[in-house]
Amino acid sequence: MDQACVSCHQEIALLVQNGRGYHARDGKGKCAACHPDHAGADFQLITWPDGSADRFDHRKTGWELKGKHADTKCADCHATKFRKGAVADASPRKHGAGWVGLETACVSCHEDPHRNSLGDRCTRCHDETKWKPAPLFQHDSSSYPLTGKHADVACDKCHLAPRLTPALDAQGKPVPVFKPVSHKDCVDCHADVHKGRLAGACAKCHVTTSFTTINKAGFDHDATRYPLRGEHTQVPCAKCHIGFPSAGMRPAFAHCTDCHKDAHGGRATLAGKVVDCDGCHTVQGFKPATYTVAQHARTKYPLEGKHATVACGACHKAKTVTQPAANGAAGQATTVRIVEMRPEFAKCTSCHADDHGGQLASRPDKGACESCHKVAGWTQSTYPLTEHASYKLPLEGKHAEIACGACHSAKRAGLPPMTNTATLGKARVAFKLREVECQACHVDPHRGKLDQYGACSACHGAAHFGPSTFDVTAHGKSAFALAGEHRAVPCVACHAEMKAPPMTSTLVQGKASFAAMTFAAKHETCAACHKSPHGTQFDKRKDKGACEGCHVVDAWSPAVRFDHGKDTPFALTGAHAKLTCGQCHTSPPGTPLDKVDYRGLSSKCESCHTQPVRQ
Repeated sequence: MDQACVSCHQEIALLVQNGRGYHARDGKGKCAACHPDHAGADFQLITWPDGSADRFDHRKTGWELKGKHADTKCADCHATKFRKGAVADASPRKHGAGWVGLETACVSCHEDPHRNSLGDRCTRCHDETKWKPAPLFQHDSSSYPLTGKHADVACDKCHLAPRLTPALDAQGKPVPVFKPVSHKDCVDCHADVHKGRLAGACAKCHVTTSFTTINKAGFDHDATRYPLRGEHTQVPCAKCHIGFPSAGMRPAFAHCTDCHKDAHGGRATLAGKVVDCDGCHTVQGFKPATYTVAQHARTKYPLEGKHATVACGACHKAKTVTQPAANGAAGQATTVRIVEMRPEFAKCTSCHADDHGGQLASRPDKGACESCHKVAGWTQSTYPLTEHASYKLPLEGKHAEIACGACHSAKRAGLPPMTNTATLGKARVAFKLREVECQACHVDPHRGKLDQYGACSACHGAAHFGPSTFDVTAHGKSAFALAGEHRAVPCVACHAEMKAPPMTSTLVQGKASFAAMTFAAKHETCAACHKSPHGTQFDKRKDKGACEGCHVVDAWSPAVRFDHGKDTPFALTGAHAKLTCGQCHTSPPGTPLDKVDYRGLSSKCESCHTQPVRQ
């Protein structure tokens, strides 16, 4: 029977031959199991294995019904209009529903909205559950992966764009165009907000995350009419392009004041003409200005000395001014902060405070700073020593070498502190000092013991404290006038206190220790200083052996005051008068003087002279 069946039913024979459908699977070789013999026109030719067509397990055909297909009525698919292809052509049944002759390709039943532009394998992007959005489509696999904001855009926003001129379906609705869709550059979809002024692809400057986010690494501002240099390279785009992206694409830049407030309120001039900021400033930074000291020399106040190193802002300070309204409009004046370009400079006090607290206001020059100071530096003062000579204490010697502050500063070291410093001014310098006497500043090393000789200047000069000017003549006024050999003796030989270490400081509060130079030693006799070279040989004399009985201060020898005829029982006469003392008062070589006998010698001739030998 099977051969007989397929001999007439060629569509079934074709299905079996190609291994398609139920008849090539469970129904193969079993025609009679489902189809009884013909028994008239009204006879039902199909006995359904599961009882009816609605219960038939479609998996037995090799094509399982899933998704929306599972809910579709059998007749909606097995309609004449869907029966196409070789199997349908082989079937004698050309009209009405038919169970064979359907193809599995989507386009055999459904219209291809892509017009075959994407091929006939709909299942690469769609499944039976839902047509759109296409659940299996991955835009990353296309030639244009979606990133940033593009990932959130509805498909139709791009694929139904009027620029693609989409075709209309049978219902008159536009059919999305998926291929080809140009995407070489952003302007394929987006309007060029720069209107062709900037060359190159949009992606060079913009990113898909946001149009207002600029890819600074790719954007070349040099391609614009205003290349960015210096500090401008660090400024956020929106700072200049205000209102971007809807506005601010072409901000003014002809003048610095197009973007920046004029810090000088229109008062900045060069050669008498108002100039733009770039006359004195660069894009590398507003400060410092490029206005040089050499340029300043051409103004009414050339910068010299320390003024050449002062920061501009130290003199050209900000101040608040009131500017009238533009074009004379009433009631529109504004208060602004500007930098003063022409500060006062007629006097030093135009910029500088009187650091001396008005102490010099009574001077003929009213205490003008330039009388004592120069622009080369505030210190040292140029006050001349010759003028100081007109005051109570002329500066001489060492006083002419010390710094002014050593005496006049409130911080002076080693001197008594100043009692009233509140009126001295910032410099803390007092000009009218009461200390003019030596003892006001220096300690008295003599402890007042030499006051009878007068002021310190009687023995000391301003050039140096020692040696003193106390000379032989002055010594004549003391209790021991210097005469003879004493005039050549160094002071320290008699005044032992002079052997002490020198004072480290003579200032009254210098905290220096020193030996008192009282010179209190008394020298009434020679023995007070000199040791007798004769021992005790002359102690029994009436003068107790006083040196001055025989010697004078002009020279020790000869003893001009010694009279051999009066002072001894042996007067020197004749040849004896011509002899020296040592010819009679002899002693072995090297014998100390106190061992030389001057008394007790024999007066007999033979004690000194020997008898000649007769032959």
